This record gives sequence, C-alpha cells and structure tokens, in this order.
Amino acid sequence: MNRRVSMTVLVFFALVTAAQQASVAQSRAAIDNYISPGYPYELVSAKKTDRIAWLAYERGMRNVYTAAAPAYTPTRLTRFLEDDGVDLTNLRLSDDGSTAVFVRGHERNRAGWIANPTSNPSGADRTIWTARTAGGNAWKVAEGDEPFVSPDARWVLYVKDGQIYRAPITETTSNGSNAASDKPFIKAWGENTEPRWSPDGTRIAFVSTRGDHSLIGVYDVQKRTVSYVSPSVDFDRSPAWSPDGKQIAFIRRPGTPFGLQTQAAGTGIGNPPGPAVGRGNVGRGGARGQGRGGESPIPESPIPGMTRATFKGGYTLSFWVAEVPGGLAREDGSLETPAREFWHSPANDESFSRVNAITWARDRIIFDAEPEEWIRYYSVAVSGNNAGASVVLTPGEGMVENAALSGDGATLYYATNAADRDRRHIWKVAAAGGEAVQITTGAEIETYPAALASGKTIAVFSAGTARPQSVAVVPVDSGTPNVIFPKLASTFPAADHVAPQNVTLTAEDGVKFNNQLFVPKDLHAGEKRPAVIFVHGGPARQMLLGYHYMHFYHMAYAVNQWLARQGYVVMSVNYRSGIGYGKSFRMAANTGGRGNAEYKDVLAAGKYLQTREDVDKDRIGIWGLSYGGVLTAQALARNSDIFKVGVDLAGVHLWGGSIEPESVSYQSSAISAIDSWKSPVLLLHGDDDRNVAFSQTTGLVQLLRAHNVYHELIVFPDDVHDSLLYKRWLYAFDRTAEFLNRFLRANQKTTTAGR
Repeated sequence: MNRRVSMTVLVFFALVTAAQQASVAQSRAAIDNYISPGYPYELVSAKKTDRIAWLAYERGMRNVYTAAAPAYTPTRLTRFLEDDGVDLTNLRLSDDGSTAVFVRGHERNRAGWIANPTSNPSGADRTIWTARTAGGNAWKVAEGDEPFVSPDARWVLYVKDGQIYRAPITETTSNGSNAASDKPFIKAWGENTEPRWSPDGTRIAFVSTRGDHSLIGVYDVQKRTVSYVSPSVDFDRSPAWSPDGKQIAFIRRPGTPFGLQTQAAGTGIGNPPGPAVGRGNVGRGGARGQGRGGESPIPESPIPGMTRATFKGGYTLSFWVAEVPGGLAREDGSLETPAREFWHSPANDESFSRVNAITWARDRIIFDAEPEEWIRYYSVAVSGNNAGASVVLTPGEGMVENAALSGDGATLYYATNAADRDRRHIWKVAAAGGEAVQITTGAEIETYPAALASGKTIAVFSAGTARPQSVAVVPVDSGTPNVIFPKLASTFPAADHVAPQNVTLTAEDGVKFNNQLFVPKDLHAGEKRPAVIFVHGGPARQMLLGYHYMHFYHMAYAVNQWLARQGYVVMSVNYRSGIGYGKSFRMAANTGGRGNAEYKDVLAAGKYLQTREDVDKDRIGIWGLSYGGVLTAQALARNSDIFKVGVDLAGVHLWGGSIEPESVSYQSSAISAIDSWKSPVLLLHGDDDRNVAFSQTTGLVQLLRAHNVYHELIVFPDDVHDSLLYKRWLYAFDRTAEFLNRFLRANQKTTTAGR
C-alpha cells in the first residue's frame, strides 16, 4: 500500500470516527434535554408555619430547597454541586420551619457497605446534615440514620448500630461539622429504631426489636429512665403520640411461634436452634408466605399455635393505647406503662395484614389497609362511645397511594386514582368521616400532598404529559396548582412530547390490562415504523399518562418520549401484578416464580403491535429495569420471533433456587427457554445492586456465551440497582438507543457471539 492510499484510509477512518463521536454527542445532548430538569422528591411541610421543603435531583446534583408563604419562591439551602452519586434522603423540617435535617449517603447493603459508585478510595459514609431555612451553610451533624427533630429544633435523634443517639443542632466548629457524642443517648438491648419525640419534647418513644418479639420503650428526658409499654411476647411497632402528648398508641402483632423461629443454637440445653433455621420465607408477627421467586413456604403444622400465631379470638392485628406518664414501678424494680387494646382486626382475617403505621388525628387513629379490592384509609376512635369502631374515609373505585393530615388533625388530604384510573388527583375528607371532596382535576397528575399550617393551601407534586414532576401549591378551595419548581430550560423539548393514549388489551387467558401508547408526531399514513415495548419494574408499579412520580420511571417516561421523537412507536405495559387496578389484579395467580403468568400480558402487547398498520411487525424491541428486566429476558428467550432485540437492566433470570427442569420456579424463569433465545440483548447491571443479585447477570452471561447468543454487557462497578450517577444514566440511555437502532433501524445483522 503506497503512502497516498494509506493517507486516504487514515482520513476515511478519522472521518468515520469523528462522525460516530458527533453522533454520540448529539444523542447524549438530546436525552440530556429530556431528563435534565430538576426532579423534586420528599416533599415536607412545617407544622406551625406555611413553609415547605423538598429534595431535588438536578443532573446528579442533589440539594435541599425550601419555599414559604406568601410568594413560595424556591430557595436552595445546600451547595452539593457535583454528580458524585451521594444520595439525599430522610428530609425533615422542624415544627417552626427554621431547620431542615436530612441524610447524605446511600443505605447500607447486607454486608454493611455504603454505596460508593465513584469508587472513591476513601470510601463513603451515611451522615446526618442540617441547614437553616433562613440561609447559611449546611453542616454535618453526625454519622447515622433515621433523624427526628425535637419540637424546639434544638436536638436531633438518630439511629446508629441499633442504638439511639442525640446530637445538638448547632454549628460549633470552624470546619462546618458538629461532633456528636460517640455514646448512645438511649442504650438498650435489641435493635432500637423509630425514635419519636413527644409533642412537648420531654419524652421519647422508640421500638426495641429482640428477635422473636419487640417492645415500645418510653424514655423520660429529665429523669433518664426507660419504661416499657405493656411488655409482652408480641411485636409492637409504630409508636404514635397523641397531639397533647398524654397518650401513645401503637400496633401489636403476635410474637414468633416455635415453627417459625430462626435463632441459631446457643450454649446450654436451653438454647437449641430455631426449627425454621434456613427454611422458607419467615416474617415477623407469625407471618408465613411464599415469595414471587417460588420459594416453598414452611408447611403449616396441624397443631394450633405451632406455625401460625394469633391472639385469643383468632385475630392477628391490634391497636393499643397507653396513658403517659403512666410508668408504674414494679416489685422487681423495673418500670412498666400499662396499655389497653382499643381495636383489632376480624378473627381469622388476613386482609388487614399490610397495616404498618398509624397516625393520630385529634382523638382518632387513622391508617391505610386493603381488606377488600382497594387500598383505603380508615379512622378509629380511641375512646368514647364509638371507641373501636372503624370508619372508611376514602371511598370510590380506586386506590389511595399517599396522604397527609392537616395541621389541626381535622382533615385528611390524599392522592388517589378513584376518578381517573391512569392518573392521580388530590381529595380531602374529614378525619372523623364524611363526604370526600375532590380538589384537583384534569389531565395532569398530582401526588404526595403536604398540608400547610394555615389550612388554606397544600403543596403537591404535579406533572403532565409534557411537564416533568414539579412542586406546586394548591388552594384547598380552588384546586388550581401553582407550579413553583423547577424552572424549565429553553432546551427542554416540551413541544416534541406526544400525549400517550390508553390502550386496553386482553391476554390469551382473558385478563384485561392497560397500556400507554406513544405514537410519533411525524408518522405518515401508510408508513410502518419500528416499535419498542417498555416494561416497568416492581412489579407493584403503575405507569401513568404523564411523567411518573418515582425517579426511574420519571426518566423512563422521558426516554419513551425520546424514542417516540426518534420515530419509534412505543408501548408501556401495565401487566398483571401491578398496582392501580385493584387487589385482584395485583395479586393475580401464578405470577413470578409461580408460573410467569404476567408474561402473557407482555406477549399480548407484542402481538397487538404486530397488528398495527403503523408498525413493522418484524422490528419490535423491548426494554426494562428490574422486573422489567425479568420480562425483557422472558420475551427474548420465549419469543425471539416477535421481540427482535432487548435491553435488560438488572433483571432476574432464575426464580427461586432450583435448576431442576421440572420445578415450577425454573420453568417460570427466562433461562428455562435459553435454547430458543435468538435475539440480541444489551445487559446493564451495577455490581453493588441491593435489589437484584448481580449473580443473576453473571449466570445469564454464561448461558448466553454457551448458546452463542449475541449480547453486549455494561457493568457499573460499585453502583446500585438504579445508578446513583447521572452521567451513567446518560451513557446507559445512549447505549440503549444505539443498540435498538442497530437492530431495528438498519439491515445490518450481527452473527458473532457477544462481547
């Protein structure tokens, strides 16, 4: 080859490389425009003044914002200005609105490791921070979790290593940190959590879990004494102070029966191992069950009380209340606070089993439960002639997802899909019962109400088909949201968004399910486009006709809009076992490792797209995260004839622990159909995933290699289930689009085994 030819080849490859780099840069800029608006989450309000606060995720930078009446102008309180993967959670606002407290750093995994997605050799920590809403620098208070601000905003309680600590909310050092005590404020045997100040700050209630039972403790700040509330062999949790601080209510469930005990063997004849060590799914409160992975539950014993625990009368859930102060000195020298039961679930009825928290509303307790088809809120009088009688607060054919009480405890504000199945709107009802009134209406989505102290307004998250999740203030009478955050940049492509259409389909076994269809704006009559199915995770999720309130699905909605802008017909599938369509739909038979029935919905969606005149039936792909990865792998393995390419983010590929071909869990797994898997797949997974074991991808890759299935693999070292780094999402979505385009838009075929 002469020099002229060599130079020509070099120039050609340089031009190709430059063109590819320009294309990648353009693609990333495009998706950045869609997902870059600040995403608000964890909206809270002060009890005694009209002030709100929230956390915001802005291109990976996480910060605390606040706004106050009357103008509600957003003000950023922190300066964390890097995409460093350090999470912000657990936002609290003091009663007077003067102080915001939050946790910085991700949760620990099972080994106690805090996520460190940047692979910082110094490691990562999980710390409590605070900031004054009047301004100034935020500062670190202590290392810990579960912060709870005192009523006078002087102290914060927090949990560390199973003990309860206290730190002053004062900036005392020049480096912006506040060294807290290295000794627990309340040191008690067991795993101690849920610290709760009494309204006057003189007492602290907490939960002390001790293996087969748990206790409610009450700490007297002045006397430095601990009194346990009616101690028993049962599980007590969710301590809730009455508004006047004179009573404390809590939930009680039965303790662990012999057949479900899992303790390891100790020394001496009185410490044998629990009969259920290493067996099945065992929960607290005498719970037994079988997960979606198809694990076998512990067989129920014919001996009453051996594997199923109930209270006398056959019920398994009760609410108790104690008078405080009520600590009585026993002859053994300990303190006990007597309590009484004021409500319990029906006998032999498991329909109230999901109740995990209670809240005082004046002289009543409110809670959410699902005894029938829909999740509803209930109210129970603690005392008086109607004590123990429950009242349904939230009627209608729809679920209640989140709620908040007014400052005076008289009104419950809640988000529901009762009037609009594929959206959420805000309603209100008297906490004592009465007619529910809808506050917000229309084609937008409102969630997570936060009541303002004056009772005139509430704050909500609000979103639309072309407007990302925002913070809005809503008058409780007019119901018209006033959006205050974020301010959208001129580069945000609102005009390019399409309004998704609801499409109801029927699977081969007769189950009806809803979907959102995104049709490109530039589609011409007679034209056939490639199509992509998106499958959500969970599976207890519901995709909506607009931007979603959960972060990943908020981004996924934007990605689906982006794909539609690129010319794809996109369908988001709300398959059985998701929420929003009733208990029967969510608890559908034979899903997951028990039969994989939900895949029938995905298959029906794929076949529906094949019948559309605007879809090329031979160019259909699929993508999803987590449970969406499960169904992506199922589609590629079982129906490569329909699904020509897929992107599987952190999916489960083997249900249960069996690889025996005849086991139901194995037959329900994607890998049971590995012989028919022909379609290429892009796999993405963080190896510090706390939701889906990284081994699920490790094992799948070995099978794909052995069966010569084309695959590409992206591993995010030290990252979690859904990446903590914005730059990685840009990369992941860019690679997703490139992979889909390569196999659905071009005639190029790849035959070699994966990289």
